[in-house]
Amino acid sequence: MSLTEEIKARRAEVRSDGYPMSIGELINLYRDGELDIHPEFQRFFRWSEEQKSRLVESILLDIPIPSIFVSQRHDGVWDVIDGLQRLSTIFELVGELTDEDGNKVPPLKLQKTKYLPSLEGKTWDDKSGSGIGDANKLIIRRSKIDIKIILMESSESTKYELFQRLNTGGSRLSDQEIRNAILIMVNPDAYRWIYDLAQDKNFQMCTPITDRAESEQFDLELVTRFLVFRRLEQSKLSAIGDLADFLTDQIVELAQSETFCEWKDQESLAFRFTFAKLAGAIGENVFRRYDHQKGSYTGPFSRSAFEPIAMGFGHHYEKYSQVEYSQIPNIEPIVKHLWTMQEFTDNSGSGVRASTRIRSNIPLGRMLFSL
Repeated sequence: MSLTEEIKARRAEVRSDGYPMSIGELINLYRDGELDIHPEFQRFFRWSEEQKSRLVESILLDIPIPSIFVSQRHDGVWDVIDGLQRLSTIFELVGELTDEDGNKVPPLKLQKTKYLPSLEGKTWDDKSGSGIGDANKLIIRRSKIDIKIILMESSESTKYELFQRLNTGGSRLSDQEIRNAILIMVNPDAYRWIYDLAQDKNFQMCTPITDRAESEQFDLELVTRFLVFRRLEQSKLSAIGDLADFLTDQIVELAQSETFCEWKDQESLAFRFTFAKLAGAIGENVFRRYDHQKGSYTGPFSRSAFEPIAMGFGHHYEKYSQVEYSQIPNIEPIVKHLWTMQEFTDNSGSGVRASTRIRSNIPLGRMLFSL
């Protein structure tokens, strides 16, 4: 197929429209349930009170606001693809924003900004003289935002591709936060399931990650890695280019599959079995480096160790569940031995690409924990 033909074929997959809408109209759409901003997103889309106040400042001063991208569902509802925080801030300001449980979020209290220091402490409604005033309310309601609409005639994958591209251009979100958002759009049950697995007490014991990593949903990424790589065909390992994109493509494909529920049940058993055994054998040290000279575990959690140990042990769950307990490999000697293997240590340094490390560590782990 020539370049021109490829362009023509891909352009045919996208049907779009666009026009400006007043903020008042957007508020009404949200209030009527015709605009879905996915309240689950609020767990990992984070704007500070200062950022929210700057947005309100921009609206009041008629400073242009970037376009909002939405995807039209078959029921006519608009799914927000890009612009969640802008819309959430507006709905929070006017007291209409609801959380995952359908409860109203407390109205936004503004902070002073560079050009409008008098915004300090202001709210939408007048309480003890703190309201922004009726005239300013009208300015906000009548202000317009450009809306880009991906029509329902477009291919189903278009909105996910667009979301990923719009949200990977900067450093606003971690790879897993973007992955979570796509999962919520594809299959909310899949996201909730992964979130639930990350709360498993044995998993948490084994993965003592930093507060920053946790805030960026790295614990959910570790769960995702386990689910993707535990039973992945060896041949697919060689196809890994960018690890983040590979994880996203694989987990979305699994979440959309017709056998998702059956797969989910089996993987839940494998996940909980694996981390119960790892926690019972070594606990919080299982993914830390073992120093043979000192005879102790040292350093922080190692994702390089997580790959061969968690996925290697987990790969054999089906076999382990059918044999006597005494036949299951003794975990700690294998973990200690891993840190003596040059094949592992050579592929665990900071200069090694993630895809290269994965291609080596996954087969290594499967071999070490085989019966």
